[in-house]
Amino acid sequence: MIRELDAVEARVLAVLVEKQHTVPDSYPLSLNTLTLGCNQKTARDPVMNLSEADVLEALAGLKEMSLVNEVSGSRVVRFDHNLRRGYGVPGQAEAVLAVLVLRGPQTAAELRLNCERLHRFADVSSVEGFLDELAAREPALAVKLPRAPGAREARWAHCLSGTPALTSAAAPVAAGDTPLAQEVQALRTELDELKAQVARLLSALDMAP
Repeated sequence: MIRELDAVEARVLAVLVEKQHTVPDSYPLSLNTLTLGCNQKTARDPVMNLSEADVLEALAGLKEMSLVNEVSGSRVVRFDHNLRRGYGVPGQAEAVLAVLVLRGPQTAAELRLNCERLHRFADVSSVEGFLDELAAREPALAVKLPRAPGAREARWAHCLSGTPALTSAAAPVAAGDTPLAQEVQALRTELDELKAQVARLLSALDMAP
């Protein structure tokens, strides 16, 4: 049975998912590489400073829930994840959950951009579809947070470590929620959708992009 994960277990699991897609030649990961991935300064919220002992303790808990496997056959012990089967979710939802764990609460548009290296979603509505499915699970694996003051879009959070507090009164407005940042994000999303439409049109006309 899968219990709620603590913050380190969630980080370790999400890093394994991420690195499977971004550095496939190094996957499964050694303890050293996994620890470095957990402590990255970029694409992480919050930034952590974990020791290999911390990561090993988290791995032990994840192995008990069959969410992580220890891979033998090498001089260095390596680890791979079993998130998709463990939680019974498709690959698209796996990518969404991993990015939510690694980067914190995000809007559907932000998730679409940040999931690019794990899974390329056709549009924002497809991301929202998987988020809705995760939220409808029992227990829920994702939740839509109340819209923060000054924000146009509501953000989503993962529930692998339990349901986060749903209050927004004290939530600060993130830098990404300023009107200018929101406008830039909206333009990027619109540009991505236009590119996808052009690609589909060229494909239908049997023309190279």
